[in-house]
Amino acid sequence: MNFKSGAKYKAETPSGQKYTAFLPELINKEFTWKDPQIDLLLEQARGWVGELNAYSKLVPNVEYFIQSHVAKEAEQSSRIEGTKTTLEELYLDITDLTDSEKVNDQEEVKNYIKALNESVKELTSESGLPLCTRLVCDTHKILLSGVRGYSRNPGKIRKTQNKIGGGHGTFEDAVFIPPSPDKVDDLLKDLENFWNNNDLHIPNLIKTALSHYQFETIHPFEDGNGRIGRLIIILQLISYKMLEKPTLYLSDYFEKNRSAYYDALSRVRESNDIEHWVKFFLIGVANTAKKGKETLEKIIDLRSKYETLISGGIGAKRQKLARELMVALFEKPVVTAKDVEGILNITKPTAHSLVDDLERVGILKEKTGLSRNRIFTLHEYLALFNN
Repeated sequence: MNFKSGAKYKAETPSGQKYTAFLPELINKEFTWKDPQIDLLLEQARGWVGELNAYSKLVPNVEYFIQSHVAKEAEQSSRIEGTKTTLEELYLDITDLTDSEKVNDQEEVKNYIKALNESVKELTSESGLPLCTRLVCDTHKILLSGVRGYSRNPGKIRKTQNKIGGGHGTFEDAVFIPPSPDKVDDLLKDLENFWNNNDLHIPNLIKTALSHYQFETIHPFEDGNGRIGRLIIILQLISYKMLEKPTLYLSDYFEKNRSAYYDALSRVRESNDIEHWVKFFLIGVANTAKKGKETLEKIIDLRSKYETLISGGIGAKRQKLARELMVALFEKPVVTAKDVEGILNITKPTAHSLVDDLERVGILKEKTGLSRNRIFTLHEYLALFNN
């Protein structure tokens, strides 16, 4: 590509601490590339995203299934930052979590889900905001509300210098130092213009790849830049109408290839090699979209299997309730008998009997091994997102 990443420059904090920061070039301009592999990867990625988007529109009650896609994205995005909650633990009630650290982890992941849902709703509303800095700030505020980073001005562009890696209070051993605060507003304005510039002759997936690199290099918030940056990828693809629903969760790919992910971003800053990053990104999009489409197919097959198990293994009088619970379990695949009481508005004995029926036919699986306070999982469904 005809790409210049930027340059290092000397700067100083108000307290007189000197450091060397990186100032990225403005990005709102045309780009071309030389590597023909990018064209092939772009074609593959665009094809799989199109199939994923089309298939998501064919799935009945797709909103139930979207929640697990979003939950998996949230879990993996937070895992990159050090949060260790599992998808199964995410669905547990806080009162069922015995580890205070797990409670904090769950809150962080739930914030991600809320932030993504609210931003998608805003982005797709006729009277809502377009993809812009204000929307990103609003989303960031939700993301960090009451969790790790909440004391570091969530939703506000930083006025202090931050860094990646290294010890507290020193810039000497930092892995990367983004631009100083006085540069950030102009860089974000340029990035916002890039998001919404329809006159550029750049395919949307490559535009999204460039944008992610630029955002993470600007690092505009005091904390949470990785989480919000990965979330913006989804918002961009929805904004460009490549996706109607947030079904592409790239954080899983970034988490499994964490070293390669960070190395690819660093390589751009060090040697202007944006083509390497674009190829890494497009491979991730293609693999993730393909996996997402296959997961939706498996969900439909699994639902059909559950219908057969209910018809053949549960008494006729309780089949209607069993089917209602089955649909609800796709939204909340980890439940107690008490949860079922509330979900279906039924009595305690009926809820216990219904849960036992679904366990007996193999739809639910009890995970605690206890005789009381038992927790049941829609285990085959959860496995589709964990494999």
